[in-house]
Amino acid sequence: MHGRDAPDRCPGAVQVHAAADGGLARVRLPGGLLTAAQLRVLRSAALDLGDPVLELTSRGNIQVRALRPGAPAMLARRLHEAGLLPSEAHERVRNIIASPLSTAVRPVVAAFDALLCSSSTLVDLPGRFLVTIDDGRGDVTGLGGDVGLLGDRLLLGGRPTALRGGAELLIRACEAFLDERAAQGSQAWRLGELTDGPARVAARLGTDAGRSLELPPQPTPVGVCASAVVVVVPLGLLTPAQSEVLADVAGEIIVTPWRTLAVHRLPMAEAERLAAVGLSSDPASPWIGVTACAGRPGCAKALADVRADARESLGAGAGTLPVHWVGCERRCGAPKGRHVEMIATGSGYRRVAP
Repeated sequence: MHGRDAPDRCPGAVQVHAAADGGLARVRLPGGLLTAAQLRVLRSAALDLGDPVLELTSRGNIQVRALRPGAPAMLARRLHEAGLLPSEAHERVRNIIASPLSTAVRPVVAAFDALLCSSSTLVDLPGRFLVTIDDGRGDVTGLGGDVGLLGDRLLLGGRPTALRGGAELLIRACEAFLDERAAQGSQAWRLGELTDGPARVAARLGTDAGRSLELPPQPTPVGVCASAVVVVVPLGLLTPAQSEVLADVAGEIIVTPWRTLAVHRLPMAEAERLAAVGLSSDPASPWIGVTACAGRPGCAKALADVRADARESLGAGAGTLPVHWVGCERRCGAPKGRHVEMIATGSGYRRVAP
């Protein structure tokens, strides 16, 4: 159990974080789904109000950095008009990761999001509380959801229960988490921070929680598959030129938790246009698995410009594991699963391998 003495202050699109380079807004994309029209809105907002580069996050969301004073209110208005901010009260709690290549999970994501945004109770969920909706193949279950579905089976902290259902069952599980948190007098941000959290929440739902499944995350492979073309976004940074071409060629985009993009029903000629602006679908791309925190100058705590250093070291014998570059010991943005960390020390990097 982790003691918490304050509410979670995870940034959102309205409640922005004051970073060293200005306001930081995090736009939640339930299931990572983004239309071309919505991408154009995000692109123009970033160009007009802050840093023009859009950041992809490890939960399949998008961040806009370096917002100027007064810009968050203008950003919120644009997001609302684009359908990206259906409820300001719930905007930080719409943390939903779904299987990126599955269209079957989309109705469940949409139904859960609608029920969430209509609940006056669930506004109290912490901004770090995570819901995973897995099509049954296990690709996102290993990302550490607090509550989730594997197929139609309810998971609590990665532990299976006997309960089966859809969006309504997930809502009940979220409500049970809040009830148990209140009963424990806790400010816990995650289910696992409660004393016997999965077991006690399961009991509130009239069931038991089994042993943890301990499924490793299964990153969506970069390349061409039956339903989509998956492209890697170097360091998860989508430039204005890239977002412009992407919005031109794509109808729908899924931002994956691995800072890649799954573009459905994309002709190969259009995939070549994406590759020409640096969004490659080549499974041998050296950018696959290379991530970094913001580093300098965006983060005041960072000891190095980790993105520049990651670019300079690209392909320098990192091995087969993902590599995450971080500017300090907080290790922000680290991917789930086994990976190498390059931690800035102020006089170089300390390499930490699993």
